[in-house]
Amino acid sequence: MSYGAVLAHFDVAQITIYVFWGFFAALIWYLRREDHREGYPLVPDYNHSDPIMIPPMPSPKKFITGDGHVVEAPRPEKPETFAAERVLPWAGAPFEPTGNPLVDGVGPAAYANRADVPDYAYDDGLPKIVPLRSAAEFFLAYEDTDPRGFAVIGNDGKVAGEIVDVWIDRAEYIIRYLEVGLVPALGGGRVILPSTFAKIKNKLGVIQCNFLRADHFATVPKLRNPDIITLLEEDKIMGYYGGGQLYGKIGRLEPIL
Repeated sequence: MSYGAVLAHFDVAQITIYVFWGFFAALIWYLRREDHREGYPLVPDYNHSDPIMIPPMPSPKKFITGDGHVVEAPRPEKPETFAAERVLPWAGAPFEPTGNPLVDGVGPAAYANRADVPDYAYDDGLPKIVPLRSAAEFFLAYEDTDPRGFAVIGNDGKVAGEIVDVWIDRAEYIIRYLEVGLVPALGGGRVILPSTFAKIKNKLGVIQCNFLRADHFATVPKLRNPDIITLLEEDKIMGYYGGGQLYGKIGRLEPIL
């Protein structure tokens, strides 16, 4: 045996592949632990005991958001409850709403419990989505339709109110919401209608919303501040109108055939 031949009796290629396997296994373990920071632990609806997780939950980390808030993940969260019950008594059976699904946030009307703060712009730190009355530097382009004053019609053909203002996204320069002044029969007040759920009919001077009946507008989630909409309020409002695709008209819950 010659002196200095340290690797003469080692298979370098085999050692390399073993090191790679070990590194790759450790990487998978690390990534699986890190993805447990949001949305875990997964708790089945029929058993609220703490499940055994492999790999285990990681230790909490603190994250600083763009607006200066500190968010910790993972964080303790209470199990959510909803107004629905199983149609049949076994796991996997569909749920049936027990109340008003549009308000209770059931099925397609479900929403996420997002932060109850506005979505802030990066350049000036102010809320991105605001009504035109609060953004004097913005205006509707002359070649576009100004929907203010248009009547809002539900899928039952009845009038729910009229458009009193337009909410714009100061960062994207687009219309996000339409503000509806409700008719006295629905209690008056104002609610928000997402632009994606509104069909503008210029010739008739109306806004058609095929997702809700006129009376449904009375229970659209209200804003805490009339000039600011928060992330949580946005999710609730979008869920309300989205749920109307299924719950907004009699007969939509039943099969076609």
